[in-house]
Amino acid sequence: MTQRRIFLRLLTSLPWLAPFAGLAMNEKAATASERDFLRELGVEPIINAGGMQTMFTGTLMLPEVVAAIEAMSHQFVRLNELHDAVGKRIAALLGCEAAMVTSGAAAALTIGTAAVLTGTDKARIQRLPDLTGMKSEVIIQKAHRFVYDHAVRTCGVRLIEVETADDLRRAVNERTAMMLFLNKSDHLGRIKREEFVALGKQFNVPTFNDAAADLPPAGNLTKYLKLGFDLVTFSGGKGLRGPQSTGLLVGRKDMIAAARMHAPPNGDAIGRPMKVNKEEMAGLLVALENYLKRDHRKDWDEWEGAIRVIADALKPIKGVTTERFLPPIANEVPHLRIRWDQKLVKLSASEVTRRLREGRPSIELSPGDDEPLTLEVSSWTLQPGEAEIVARRLREIFIGG
Repeated sequence: MTQRRIFLRLLTSLPWLAPFAGLAMNEKAATASERDFLRELGVEPIINAGGMQTMFTGTLMLPEVVAAIEAMSHQFVRLNELHDAVGKRIAALLGCEAAMVTSGAAAALTIGTAAVLTGTDKARIQRLPDLTGMKSEVIIQKAHRFVYDHAVRTCGVRLIEVETADDLRRAVNERTAMMLFLNKSDHLGRIKREEFVALGKQFNVPTFNDAAADLPPAGNLTKYLKLGFDLVTFSGGKGLRGPQSTGLLVGRKDMIAAARMHAPPNGDAIGRPMKVNKEEMAGLLVALENYLKRDHRKDWDEWEGAIRVIADALKPIKGVTTERFLPPIANEVPHLRIRWDQKLVKLSASEVTRRLREGRPSIELSPGDDEPLTLEVSSWTLQPGEAEIVARRLREIFIGG
């Protein structure tokens, strides 16, 4: 389907884009895809078999998302009005109290935490990260510490590590502002989701769940709010296949209202650098609408097929073994773990990775967790025909040793 047809279909299917219906798509813009920007810039495109990671530019946006971005780019709008309208539409789609688009899930961590700390008090909003006279501690399980909790610490809070429910009970005090939960580490921590939420309710402490990479399954979009978390964030640029620089913050109406006060276009606020433009708001909304109605079974079958292609190609190679697996929570799509016996295949993982990167097309895989002779293939970023290329290249490398 051409970009023009997608654009016209978008205009007829989304009433909120009706004002753009009289605009003709700029022909010059429509043919911009013919320009090879990467060649001009000397940047090598890759086959991404490493997953929806920021360092590999996350996801590839759906054509409908690109069309929404194009449609929104032709008019000015009052940003607060659009913010409110898109948030209201997302909340209606998910059946939650309130929602907003953020500049990624990490930004949602910052402005969500800020919202909990200040509420809608403008004086407090302007003072962050100075927490004088405010609550200043966030409780987190030790097993849930992660590099992106820096986004929470940006607000000036101190993270208090606990391991057990009794530890948490002892840690709660008059300085406790919030309890932070990393969803993908639920299996690592001793306090599981349900108990964590219950403890938050018991002590009247808001709970915030970072579920950035936890789509699919689609049910997760509403699952954690139903469990009782006050705030939840998802990445817009992973499973949703929206703009990579977007995120969803969903939850309590009062907290989302406060979070909006920390976000652009508001000036004197900690979230001012975390700008979301009108095009990204439209793009993420369309991505969410698409995600809620798409054929997830079909997607799954395609991912499984890509993994089988690579596994079948490597099966005859002596010393090389493969294992299909699902991550326990986040990025829960079919993956392939590749292992080899270095006595038979005299290659290190770094050497295999280097050869894949230096070949044409350049290919990225992910290193295995704590296993020196392991690489992992993620299925959901592979485009049609790419599994066969990855399979052929891996065969050549392992056979050539």
